[in-house]
Parts: sequence; structure tokens; C-alpha cells
Amino acid sequence: MKAIEFNGYGGPDVLHIVDVEAPHARAGEVRIRVRAAGVNPSDWKRREGQYRAFEDVRFPAGLGVEGAGIVDEIGPGVTDVKIGDMVFGFGENTMAEHAVLTHWTVKPDNLSFEVAAGLPVVSDTATRALDQVGVEKGQTLLVSGAAGGVGSAIVQLARLRGIMVAGTASAAKHDYLRELGAVPTTYGEGLEQRVRQLMPNGVNAAIDVAGSGIIPELIRIVGDPAHVLSVADFSAEEYGAKFSHGPPVDPARLFTAMAELCSAGLLTLRIDRTFPLDRAREAQEVSQSGRVTGKLVVCVD
Repeated sequence: MKAIEFNGYGGPDVLHIVDVEAPHARAGEVRIRVRAAGVNPSDWKRREGQYRAFEDVRFPAGLGVEGAGIVDEIGPGVTDVKIGDMVFGFGENTMAEHAVLTHWTVKPDNLSFEVAAGLPVVSDTATRALDQVGVEKGQTLLVSGAAGGVGSAIVQLARLRGIMVAGTASAAKHDYLRELGAVPTTYGEGLEQRVRQLMPNGVNAAIDVAGSGIIPELIRIVGDPAHVLSVADFSAEEYGAKFSHGPPVDPARLFTAMAELCSAGLLTLRIDRTFPLDRAREAQEVSQSGRVTGKLVVCVD
């Protein structure tokens, strides 16, 4: 089968499409014929070696942690799906023609493979961040980096919980944030003053998705580091803020709930661009540029 691999840490040029043996489902796993795989910042951060201090990577290494496709092999002990079912979830090396999923749920018929493939990381990260930051119904949340996949999900889930949201993004994405229910503002110098004008009653909590080094400013805006959280800035805890990370808790249940919200039109995952498998390198370059509205997806079939 064809797959994306890299043989050492580096830039996008270390990625190659290769022919390898297809993996097989072990106990408690399923294998899918991949139709689409989500692109995440963690992909290029792992490729660059940013996770090497706490994660072992064995070369040659594959790429991709989430995907959607059709079940074509079932491991021992799996009873909730059958061959031919359409599923999506967390997996290993999902940017390939076949991949093993470790956590999954059945894909609703009215959910595209592209959207389903982009849901797992977004679902886990956004839900966990909201649960951990300590913001409640009727309060106000600031989201730094609100227009990407995770940021968009945080905005929408917060609004469903009755939380008022302000979000930062480039000016070109402000109409998009308004559609999601957020009050938009721009990045950069003067953020604290702009937020105070937009939210004169104050901000109760802040979530940093962009990892742009603004944790101290978010703490000044909120007034309490215990209610500032980052999913992207490893230094957050040095300032007394929280850094949110896995492992996921009951991901299959979470995937099902998020898919139901999408199917009902209560949550939207915008697909910014799709790429064929042989352009996965370009997908990572676009992801790393930070100029993404919603999610990037690699389509395999």
C-alpha cells in the first residue's frame, strides 16, 4: 500500500510517499481502507522533533493520528462493528491507504468522510480544554486562535454551553467567527485594550490555541492564571497557567456525541482545503503557515 513516511526529523522535505506492507488489526482494533485523514499541527511538530523529549519516534515513521474510512479487518475482541462499516476515529499512521484505528465510532450517513476524518482531534482537544479551563454558563471566554479547527470547535461548544465568546483571528476571518457566534478581534499589540472594550464586564477565562507566546497577556486579561489554558504553548505552566494534553478519556463516546451535533447542524467543521495523498507535504506546509480557517484534510481514496 502507499503511505506517507519520514526517516528523520526535519522540514516538509523529509516526507515521502512509499510502498509498504499494510498493517493488521490487533486485539481491540480495526483496520480501515482510509478515505480521508485529518491534518493537525501535531503532525509537523512531531516531524520537526518538538516532541522528542517525551515521545519516542521510531524511523521510518508514519504520519497521521485520525482518519475515516471503511472497516476491512477486525481484531480479536471487537464486536461493535463489522466489515464494510463506515467509521472514524483515532489511529496510527492514518495518511496511508490502510490504517489501524484504536478508538472509533460509526460515521453517520449524512457526515462526509472529510468532515469525519477531521473530527477526532478537534473533538478531544476542544472538549478537554473547555472542561479544564473552568468557565461556566453566563461567563465570558477569550479564545486566542479561534478560526482554526480546534478554535472553531471551542467557540461553538462554548456557545452551546451558554458561554459568551470573544475570539482572535486575522481581520479576513472575522465574518467567519461571527457566524460561529463569537465576537471577533485581531491579534497583536493592544489586544488587552481591545478585549476590554469588547467585553467591558471582563473575561472569566482564556484558551490559547495558537501558541503564539501570549500567555502573560492572557493572564493579565483574565486576572487569574488558574483560568488560562493553552493547548499549544508548552511554557504555559511556567506562568501558573494550565497546559492541556491527553490521553483522551472515553474517545468513542465523545466522537459519537460530536458526530450527532454535526449531523443535527448544531456544530460545523469547516474544511478549508483537501489534498490528495501525494500532496501531504503541501498540506503540512499550509498547516504550518497558520493561515487555515477550519481544518485541512488529506483524501486517500
